[in-house]
Amino acid sequence: MPYEWTTAPSGPDGQPRRMLSAWPHRSLPKAGFAAVVLGAFVFITIPLFGMLGTKVLWGLLPFAMLAIGALWWGIARSYKDGEILEELVIDAQMTHLSRRSARAAPQDWECNTYWLRPQMHPKGGPVPAYITLSGKGRVVELGAFLTEGERKTLFGELLDLLKDIKAAPPA
Repeated sequence: MPYEWTTAPSGPDGQPRRMLSAWPHRSLPKAGFAAVVLGAFVFITIPLFGMLGTKVLWGLLPFAMLAIGALWWGIARSYKDGEILEELVIDAQMTHLSRRSARAAPQDWECNTYWLRPQMHPKGGPVPAYITLSGKGRVVELGAFLTEGERKTLFGELLDLLKDIKAAPPA
């Protein structure tokens, strides 16, 4: 799954903290990126071998290279857009959510854990099983880039964690 729960270092009050790190799934690894571009280059240039020594080659070659360049740019842009990391840190006192993206300014949100209200919107959100966190007068989204099944699993884990944190006696 493209998210994981870890135990973060204890806060100043000595309370244990749990941290969620979530990122988009990568369906094409970097090695696959190189293979796709190389494969496209080979398949585009094979028909051009029959044109060697003719003026037609010079008419088709720029368009073939433009297609390879467009493919390279499109996949590289997709990689850059997918450089998202959401980190949710929860302890008995505070909850802090940060979102880092390559194409946007960092976004941070925090609220008192007692007042934190996670919600799942089965319909009506930008994606099915949309997860939001509300508190301190704001509503923020969590893991919108995850699959529907991953969001449902994450929501259950989040509810269990909050139940455990709120049931624990204060230190």
